[in-house]
Amino acid sequence: MIVELPDTTTLDISKKLVRMRNAGGEVTVGRVLTLIIDTDAGEEAEAAVAASNQASREHPCRVIVVSRGDRSQPTRLDAEIRVGGDAGASEVVVLDMHGELADHPHAVVTPFLLPDTPVVTWWPGRAPARPATDPLGRLASRRITDARSAPDPAAALAARQIGYSAGDTDLAWSATTPWRAMLASALDRPPHAPVLSGYVSGPEQSPGLDLIAGWLTHALGVPVTRATGEWVARLHRTDGPVELMVDDYGGVLRFPGRPDGRLPFKRRTTAECLAEELRRLDADIVYRHALEGISGISDKGLMG
Repeated sequence: MIVELPDTTTLDISKKLVRMRNAGGEVTVGRVLTLIIDTDAGEEAEAAVAASNQASREHPCRVIVVSRGDRSQPTRLDAEIRVGGDAGASEVVVLDMHGELADHPHAVVTPFLLPDTPVVTWWPGRAPARPATDPLGRLASRRITDARSAPDPAAALAARQIGYSAGDTDLAWSATTPWRAMLASALDRPPHAPVLSGYVSGPEQSPGLDLIAGWLTHALGVPVTRATGEWVARLHRTDGPVELMVDDYGGVLRFPGRPDGRLPFKRRTTAECLAEELRRLDADIVYRHALEGISGISDKGLMG
């Protein structure tokens, strides 16, 4: 069910939410958190709502979408309430802000935060340089950005490193979880020969691969090169290279003196990455270390 409330107020929206819950038997007791999505109006907002609806099946929540409209228009608040099949396992409140209101979203959002539950703020597109000091970021204990959508992903990661605060994370990081799990399990297998250096290659504009290279640099304390070319992560050991490659059929894990291992692998959706980030609301220290490790990566270049 979708109910539109044009030119409304926060009080009228709250009253309508209560009436809809009472009429439909909806309760907020099962909501485990409040997810604020800060975005611009249009397709980006709808894509973010669709991803949050899928993630909410694992994490029932109230989703508050801040949709910033034209700042040159008169100040006005339009709202949309979505429940039932249009909201997954959550209830969605879309706040379409025009005029000066678009620059003060925290004042509009605060009345809709669920009491005694964590707050997470997600920027699916543009993101502040310092999420923790942003007005909507200050409301949250967990702040999620997405460097994959930035015009310059490398610059976005550099800003994340400078502006990092405990509770920050990025969907480019959770998108690499399968890669990191495979590499970690590979190093857990005997023989445990020392790693001498690392090599990570893939598309030039791939912040996830930059984070993997930074993670390896920090975790292993060895030089790591980040190059442009085929999808591969290679760890040079004293007994030979351990290599993880990705082709059209999945992942291939290669060990010295052993047959290749075939692993299932697919690109993670935004909804899957978001659901993973919502599973933990504490500080992600490993992500911080990966950001710090990026500054130690060898110069990027074309794969030779």
